[in-house]
Amino acid sequence: MKKYSFLTVNFRKQFVNLIIFVMLGVVSCFAILGVNLVTTSSVINGVYYSGNENGNKISLMINVYWGTEYLDDMLEILDKYNVKTTFFVGGTWAVKESEMLEKIYNNGHEIGNHGYSHKDQDKLSKEDNKKEILTTHNIVKDIIDVDMNLFAPPSGSYSKTTVSVANELGYQTIMWTRDTIDWRDKDSNLIYSRAVKNAKGGDLILMHPTLKTLEALENIIVELQGQGFELTTVSENLK
Repeated sequence: MKKYSFLTVNFRKQFVNLIIFVMLGVVSCFAILGVNLVTTSSVINGVYYSGNENGNKISLMINVYWGTEYLDDMLEILDKYNVKTTFFVGGTWAVKESEMLEKIYNNGHEIGNHGYSHKDQDKLSKEDNKKEILTTHNIVKDIIDVDMNLFAPPSGSYSKTTVSVANELGYQTIMWTRDTIDWRDKDSNLIYSRAVKNAKGGDLILMHPTLKTLEALENIIVELQGQGFELTTVSENLK
Protein backbone atom coordinates (compact mmCIF):
# COMPACT_ATOMS: atom_id res chain seq x y z
CA MET A 1 0.00 0.00 0.00
CA LYS A 2 2.80 2.40 0.90
CA LYS A 3 4.60 1.52 -2.33
CA TYR A 4 1.46 2.29 -4.34
CA SER A 5 1.02 5.65 -2.60
CA PHE A 6 4.65 6.51 -3.24
CA LEU A 7 4.31 5.70 -6.95
CA THR A 8 1.09 7.72 -7.12
CA VAL A 9 2.77 10.77 -5.61
CA ASN A 10 5.72 10.41 -7.98
CA PHE A 11 3.37 10.04 -10.93
CA ARG A 12 1.48 13.17 -9.95
CA LYS A 13 4.71 15.12 -9.60
CA GLN A 14 5.91 13.93 -13.00
CA PHE A 15 2.54 14.73 -14.54
CA VAL A 16 2.54 18.27 -13.10
CA ASN A 17 6.11 18.80 -14.28
CA LEU A 18 5.11 17.61 -17.74
CA ILE A 19 2.20 20.08 -17.87
CA ILE A 20 4.46 22.94 -16.79
CA PHE A 21 7.04 21.94 -19.40
CA VAL A 22 4.39 21.87 -22.15
CA MET A 23 2.99 25.26 -21.09
CA LEU A 24 6.43 26.82 -21.08
CA GLY A 25 7.02 25.39 -24.52
CA VAL A 26 3.76 26.87 -25.84
CA VAL A 27 4.59 30.28 -24.36
CA SER A 28 8.05 30.14 -25.94
CA CYS A 29 6.56 29.29 -29.32
CA PHE A 30 4.14 32.22 -29.12
CA ALA A 31 7.01 34.51 -28.13
CA ILE A 32 9.08 33.35 -31.11
CA LEU A 33 6.13 33.91 -33.44
CA GLY A 34 5.56 37.39 -31.99
CA VAL A 35 2.21 36.59 -30.40
CA ASN A 36 1.48 38.53 -27.23
CA LEU A 37 -0.47 36.47 -24.73
CA VAL A 38 -1.30 39.46 -22.52
CA THR A 39 -2.55 42.19 -24.81
CA THR A 40 -5.87 41.96 -26.64
CA SER A 41 -5.04 44.74 -29.06
CA SER A 42 -5.30 44.16 -32.80
CA VAL A 43 -1.68 44.11 -33.96
CA ILE A 44 -0.73 43.18 -37.54
CA ASN A 45 2.93 42.98 -38.51
CA GLY A 46 3.85 45.12 -35.52
CA VAL A 47 1.28 47.82 -36.32
CA TYR A 48 -1.59 48.65 -33.95
CA TYR A 49 -5.08 48.85 -35.46
CA SER A 50 -6.92 48.97 -32.14
CA GLY A 51 -6.37 49.23 -28.44
CA ASN A 52 -7.54 46.79 -25.79
CA GLU A 53 -10.60 45.17 -27.36
CA ASN A 54 -11.71 43.68 -24.03
CA GLY A 55 -11.80 47.06 -22.33
CA ASN A 56 -14.16 50.04 -22.55
CA LYS A 57 -11.67 52.62 -23.80
CA ILE A 58 -11.94 54.44 -27.13
CA SER A 59 -9.55 57.04 -28.56
CA LEU A 60 -10.40 60.01 -30.76
CA MET A 61 -7.01 60.28 -32.47
CA ILE A 62 -6.60 63.64 -34.19
CA ASN A 63 -4.00 64.06 -36.94
CA VAL A 64 -2.84 67.64 -37.42
CA TYR A 65 -1.09 69.27 -40.37
CA TRP A 66 -3.72 71.93 -40.98
CA GLY A 67 -7.02 73.14 -39.52
CA THR A 68 -5.45 75.06 -36.64
CA GLU A 69 -8.34 77.55 -36.70
CA TYR A 70 -10.68 74.87 -35.32
CA LEU A 71 -8.44 73.53 -32.59
CA ASP A 72 -9.36 76.06 -29.88
CA ASP A 73 -13.03 75.13 -30.12
CA MET A 74 -12.22 71.42 -30.25
CA LEU A 75 -10.12 71.74 -27.11
CA GLU A 76 -12.98 73.52 -25.33
CA ILE A 77 -15.35 70.65 -26.16
CA LEU A 78 -12.84 68.04 -25.05
CA ASP A 79 -12.33 69.92 -21.78
CA LYS A 80 -16.09 70.28 -21.25
CA TYR A 81 -16.47 66.50 -21.19
CA ASN A 82 -13.14 65.80 -19.48
CA VAL A 83 -11.83 63.92 -22.52
CA LYS A 84 -8.12 63.42 -23.04
CA THR A 85 -6.91 62.12 -26.36
CA THR A 86 -3.90 61.94 -28.67
CA PHE A 87 -2.95 64.56 -31.23
CA PHE A 88 -0.53 63.28 -33.88
CA VAL A 89 1.29 66.36 -35.13
CA GLY A 90 3.28 66.99 -38.27
CA GLY A 91 6.73 68.50 -37.95
CA THR A 92 6.15 71.36 -40.38
CA TRP A 93 2.94 72.23 -38.52
CA ALA A 94 4.65 72.12 -35.11
CA VAL A 95 7.31 74.59 -36.26
CA LYS A 96 4.66 77.10 -37.38
CA GLU A 97 2.20 76.47 -34.56
CA SER A 98 4.40 75.98 -31.52
CA GLU A 99 2.05 77.94 -29.25
CA MET A 100 -0.90 75.77 -30.23
CA LEU A 101 1.20 72.64 -29.70
CA GLU A 102 2.02 73.87 -26.21
CA LYS A 103 -1.64 74.59 -25.53
CA ILE A 104 -2.74 71.11 -26.61
CA TYR A 105 -0.09 69.53 -24.42
CA ASN A 106 -0.78 71.79 -21.43
CA ASN A 107 -4.46 70.85 -21.67
CA GLY A 108 -3.40 67.30 -20.80
CA HIS A 109 -3.50 65.67 -24.19
CA GLU A 110 -0.97 63.17 -25.50
CA ILE A 111 1.24 64.19 -28.42
CA GLY A 112 2.17 61.70 -31.11
CA ASN A 113 4.43 61.84 -34.18
CA HIS A 114 2.88 62.25 -37.64
CA GLY A 115 6.06 62.67 -39.67
CA TYR A 116 7.69 65.88 -40.80
CA SER A 117 6.26 66.67 -44.23
CA HIS A 118 3.33 64.26 -44.76
CA LYS A 119 5.14 62.00 -47.20
CA ASP A 120 4.06 58.45 -48.05
CA GLN A 121 6.46 56.56 -45.82
CA ASP A 122 6.16 53.34 -47.83
CA LYS A 123 7.91 55.07 -50.75
CA LEU A 124 10.84 56.28 -48.65
CA SER A 125 14.25 54.73 -48.03
CA LYS A 126 15.27 53.65 -44.56
CA GLU A 127 17.24 56.86 -44.10
CA ASP A 128 14.35 59.07 -45.26
CA ASN A 129 11.89 57.19 -43.04
CA LYS A 130 14.19 57.87 -40.13
CA LYS A 131 14.55 61.53 -41.09
CA GLU A 132 10.77 62.09 -41.21
CA ILE A 133 10.21 60.58 -37.78
CA LEU A 134 13.33 61.82 -36.00
CA THR A 135 13.10 65.41 -37.28
CA THR A 136 9.58 65.71 -35.91
CA HIS A 137 10.64 64.04 -32.67
CA ASN A 138 13.36 66.61 -32.13
CA ILE A 139 11.11 69.56 -33.01
CA VAL A 140 8.47 68.50 -30.49
CA LYS A 141 11.15 67.73 -27.92
CA ASP A 142 12.53 71.26 -28.29
CA ILE A 143 9.09 72.86 -27.93
CA ILE A 144 7.43 70.91 -25.11
CA ASP A 145 10.27 68.69 -23.85
CA VAL A 146 8.38 65.46 -24.59
CA ASP A 147 9.85 62.27 -26.03
CA MET A 148 7.02 60.94 -28.18
CA ASN A 149 6.69 57.17 -28.69
CA LEU A 150 3.65 56.80 -30.95
CA PHE A 151 3.93 57.21 -34.72
CA ALA A 152 0.95 57.53 -37.07
CA PRO A 153 2.13 57.23 -40.69
CA PRO A 154 0.74 60.02 -42.92
CA SER A 155 -2.13 58.76 -45.11
CA GLY A 156 -1.75 55.39 -43.39
CA SER A 157 1.16 54.66 -45.71
CA TYR A 158 3.92 52.48 -44.33
CA SER A 159 6.24 49.58 -45.17
CA LYS A 160 8.20 47.00 -43.21
CA THR A 161 11.06 49.49 -43.31
CA THR A 162 8.85 52.17 -41.74
CA VAL A 163 7.84 49.90 -38.88
CA SER A 164 11.40 48.72 -38.37
CA VAL A 165 12.76 52.27 -38.27
CA ALA A 166 10.00 53.37 -35.90
CA ASN A 167 10.84 50.49 -33.58
CA GLU A 168 14.53 51.39 -33.66
CA LEU A 169 13.61 54.93 -32.62
CA GLY A 170 11.48 53.67 -29.73
CA TYR A 171 8.11 54.14 -31.45
CA GLN A 172 4.98 52.04 -31.79
CA THR A 173 3.32 52.40 -35.18
CA ILE A 174 -0.38 53.32 -34.93
CA MET A 175 -3.09 53.01 -37.57
CA TRP A 176 -6.82 53.20 -36.87
CA THR A 177 -9.88 51.04 -36.33
CA ARG A 178 -12.30 53.40 -38.05
CA ASP A 179 -11.79 56.41 -40.28
CA THR A 180 -14.23 59.34 -40.28
CA ILE A 181 -12.81 60.45 -43.67
CA ASP A 182 -13.58 63.97 -42.52
CA TRP A 183 -10.95 65.51 -44.79
CA ARG A 184 -12.92 64.32 -47.85
CA ASP A 185 -16.56 64.12 -46.83
CA LYS A 186 -17.60 67.46 -45.38
CA ASP A 187 -20.71 66.14 -43.70
CA SER A 188 -21.01 66.29 -39.91
CA ASN A 189 -23.75 63.64 -39.81
CA LEU A 190 -21.63 61.23 -41.82
CA ILE A 191 -18.61 61.90 -39.63
CA TYR A 192 -20.74 61.26 -36.53
CA SER A 193 -22.10 58.00 -37.92
CA ARG A 194 -18.68 56.68 -38.87
CA ALA A 195 -17.35 57.47 -35.41
CA VAL A 196 -20.10 55.90 -33.30
CA LYS A 197 -21.81 53.17 -35.33
CA ASN A 198 -21.15 49.73 -33.79
CA ALA A 199 -18.53 51.27 -31.48
CA LYS A 200 -16.51 48.82 -29.42
CA GLY A 201 -13.76 48.88 -26.83
CA GLY A 202 -10.30 49.51 -28.24
CA ASP A 203 -11.49 51.60 -31.17
CA LEU A 204 -9.03 54.13 -32.55
CA ILE A 205 -11.13 56.72 -34.37
CA LEU A 206 -9.23 58.80 -36.91
CA MET A 207 -10.22 62.42 -37.38
CA HIS A 208 -8.77 65.81 -38.28
CA PRO A 209 -9.42 69.39 -37.18
CA THR A 210 -12.01 70.24 -39.83
CA LEU A 211 -15.10 72.43 -39.50
CA LYS A 212 -17.49 69.50 -39.88
CA THR A 213 -15.52 67.41 -37.38
CA LEU A 214 -15.84 70.29 -34.93
CA GLU A 215 -19.59 70.36 -35.54
CA ALA A 216 -19.87 66.60 -34.91
CA LEU A 217 -17.40 66.33 -32.02
CA GLU A 218 -19.71 67.09 -29.10
CA ASN A 219 -22.38 64.66 -30.31
CA ILE A 220 -19.74 61.96 -30.83
CA ILE A 221 -18.47 62.38 -27.27
CA VAL A 222 -21.95 62.43 -25.74
CA GLU A 223 -22.99 59.29 -27.64
CA LEU A 224 -19.88 57.27 -26.83
CA GLN A 225 -19.81 58.30 -23.18
CA GLY A 226 -23.52 57.53 -23.01
CA GLN A 227 -22.74 54.00 -24.18
CA GLY A 228 -20.34 53.65 -21.26
CA PHE A 229 -17.07 54.12 -23.10
CA GLU A 230 -14.13 56.00 -21.63
CA LEU A 231 -12.57 58.34 -24.15
CA THR A 232 -8.85 58.43 -23.53
CA THR A 233 -5.39 58.63 -25.08
CA VAL A 234 -4.02 56.04 -27.45
CA SER A 235 -1.39 54.98 -24.92
CA GLU A 236 -4.06 54.31 -22.30
CA ASN A 237 -6.15 52.48 -24.88
CA LEU A 238 -3.29 50.13 -25.76
CA LYS A 239 -2.84 49.00 -22.15
